Amino acid sequence: MARYDLAPLTQWITAAAVQHGQALPAHLMARLGISRRRANLLLSKLVAAQWLLSTGTPRKPQHAPGALRQVVQRYPLAGLEEDTPWRRDFAPFFDLPAPVQRMARHAFTELLNNAAEHSGGTQVTVSMRQTPLQLQLLVSDDGCGVFERIGQSFAIDDPLLAMLELSKGKLTSAPEGHCGHGLFFTSRLADVFDLHANHAAFQCRAWENRPWRAGRPVARQGTSIYLAIALDTTRTLDGVLRAHSVDAGYRFDRTVVPLHLLGGAEQALVSRADARRVAARLGEFRRADIDFSGIHDIGHGFADELFRVFPRNNPALQLVPVGMNRDVQAMVASVGPAMAAGAPLSA
Repeated sequence: MARYDLAPLTQWITAAAVQHGQALPAHLMARLGISRRRANLLLSKLVAAQWLLSTGTPRKPQHAPGALRQVVQRYPLAGLEEDTPWRRDFAPFFDLPAPVQRMARHAFTELLNNAAEHSGGTQVTVSMRQTPLQLQLLVSDDGCGVFERIGQSFAIDDPLLAMLELSKGKLTSAPEGHCGHGLFFTSRLADVFDLHANHAAFQCRAWENRPWRAGRPVARQGTSIYLAIALDTTRTLDGVLRAHSVDAGYRFDRTVVPLHLLGGAEQALVSRADARRVAARLGEFRRADIDFSGIHDIGHGFADELFRVFPRNNPALQLVPVGMNRDVQAMVASVGPAMAAGAPLSA
């Protein structure tokens, strides 16, 4: 008997097990055009690989999803309403802790909405997988790519600078209908978050001090976003939303600016132009933590522009420098001693 690749089956076997149960062998026979013997052989392999759970008797087996679950679907983007695929095609086939379920729904609908309303593409592919340890989600569209969209809307043609703006939050190419919360909060819900577009890639790991770093891009058209959430995470959607509010409510008025994205190979920031890039759009917030983690050196012009000139024109904004080494702290203190007071030092 020819070997049969199980990988294509794993894309739909979870949903089939829920929908067909005891009739799963007959479903495989009809869908794959195979004999009952071969269908039973495939089912036994899927049970052994933990994609299925088999109960009942050998003559009347009852199949259910196993420890591994997966659903893969492709949708045309025209007229797509992001909540329908979640309710109909995904949520019924996974067994997630309630906090993870809520975060997954938020991430799923935000990413699908971004693809439908911002990508300019025609199709999106969504893959969601559950393992004994994680929930994994991959959303890939065939649009122009998120960094090209940012370039069109904000005249930022460098993916590093575009990523700096995305990392602040409140960045949207359609401000009349969106507030720029989607990617920002989705990345903070995840333990692992990867963004690929326009021959660039950036990764965010919840356990790392630096929130973003460059990754290895995939060679494909459009935007692909992958995230993973540990099933035993203590993170919650409510906690993430409140962590970015000055008053611990739901108003998004606090952000973090990761300066290492701008520091280049030398991890140094010298110019007033760089300071103005850091300060761009921060007036939309009430507090901004300026994260110097990984930055070894800053120039007087950079410090003066960011911590003296900019605050003078934005008195309602609280700038908080964090993660400074001693040299950086001394330079910040030289332009405004109150800025450096009490700010934690990095190693």
